[in-house]
Amino acid sequence: MAAIHPTAAVEADSIGAGVTIGEFAVVRAGAVLGDGASIHPHVVIEPGVEIGEGVEVLPGAYLGRSPRATRGIAREPTFEASLRVGAGCSIGAAAVVYYDVEIGDDTLLGDGAIVRELCRIGARAVIGAQVSLDRDVIVGDGVRVMHKAHLTGHTQVGEGAFVGPLVSTVNDNAMGREGYSEGSVRGPMIEAGAMIGGGASLLPGVVLGRASVVAAGAVVTRDVEAGTTVMGVPARPV
Repeated sequence: MAAIHPTAAVEADSIGAGVTIGEFAVVRAGAVLGDGASIHPHVVIEPGVEIGEGVEVLPGAYLGRSPRATRGIAREPTFEASLRVGAGCSIGAAAVVYYDVEIGDDTLLGDGAIVRELCRIGARAVIGAQVSLDRDVIVGDGVRVMHKAHLTGHTQVGEGAFVGPLVSTVNDNAMGREGYSEGSVRGPMIEAGAMIGGGASLLPGVVLGRASVVAAGAVVTRDVEAGTTVMGVPARPV
C-alpha cells in the first residue's frame, strides 16, 4: 500500500508498493511511480514521467517541465513528453528536470540542478547542486559534475570524467549575433576519464582527449591530446 498524505493531489493510478507521497505534492495522471519511491512535500510530477524503484524526490522538485520559447528565442524547442528516472536515484530539492530526459540508475541530482530537454545522464553519475545542463547534453556513466558547473548545449561527457565546480562551457563563438544554426553550434567533447579543475572555461567544439587534465582556471581554446595536462590562459601543455 502507498502512503499518501491527504493534502497531496494524486491523479496517477500507476503507483507501486510502499510509495510515500508527502504534503501538497502533485502527481498527474499518466505518471508512473515504482515500488518504494519517496515523493517529498511540494514535488510536482507531470504526465509521462516514470520514476524507478526506490527513487527519492526531495521537496519542491519539478519533474516533466515543458520547454517554452518566447520571441527572444531563436528556435522552437522540440521534445517528447516523457521523462525516465532510473531506479535508486536521488533528485534534489528544487531541482527542475524537463521532458525528454533519461537518467540512469543510482544517479544523484543535486539541489537546484536544472536538466534541459534531450539530455541523457548515465548510471551512477553525480550532478551537483545548482549545476545546469543545457539542451542535448550527454553525460556518461560514473561522471562527476560538481556544484554550479554549466554544460552548454550539445556537450558530451565521457564515462568517468570529472568536471570541477564553476566550470563553464560555451558553444557559439559569435555569441548569438549570427542567429542559431543546429549544425554550427557545438559544445565541447570531454572524453572518458578527463578531469577539469574548478573555474576552467572550455570554448566551443574543443575536444579533451581521454584521461587529459585541465588545471583550475584554465581557458581551453583548442583540442587537448589524450593524457595531456594543460594550464593557463590560453591553456597550454605542461
